[in-house]
Amino acid sequence: MGLDIGEKRIGIAISDPLCYTAQGKAVMQRRDLEYDIQTIKDLVATEKVSALVAGLPKNMDGTIGEGAERVLAFVRALEAALSMAVILWDERWTTVEATRVLLEADLTRRKRRKVVDKVAAVLILQGYLDSLDNHVEEGAQT
Repeated sequence: MGLDIGEKRIGIAISDPLCYTAQGKAVMQRRDLEYDIQTIKDLVATEKVSALVAGLPKNMDGTIGEGAERVLAFVRALEAALSMAVILWDERWTTVEATRVLLEADLTRRKRRKVVDKVAAVLILQGYLDSLDNHVEEGAQT
């Protein structure tokens, strides 16, 4: 499962069982840490997720800024709640790329705002999946 963790929303993507392709699952409106963690925990159980990939918004020079620090704090809380390591994936260009894709699809600004986080999560997860050998236990999803 791929996550694009923002301040207001979390984009969620899920892979096919063979871990070849990522599909958008949902955009979750954030409420508070407890709610956010529980919602993801429920999805992990329902979807039988074997690995979590979260986008890490590094600065353009590769350093960790404020946004990345917030993501890291959330990831630490998520790892503790799930007893599962979260893979961090450099997502410097994913939101820009997601917006470009949606602009090319000629979506209105309002519609783009509703799905850009989900598309960014797909790009994060697909980037990770493309880096794998795709030797994953059958029936488990990332």
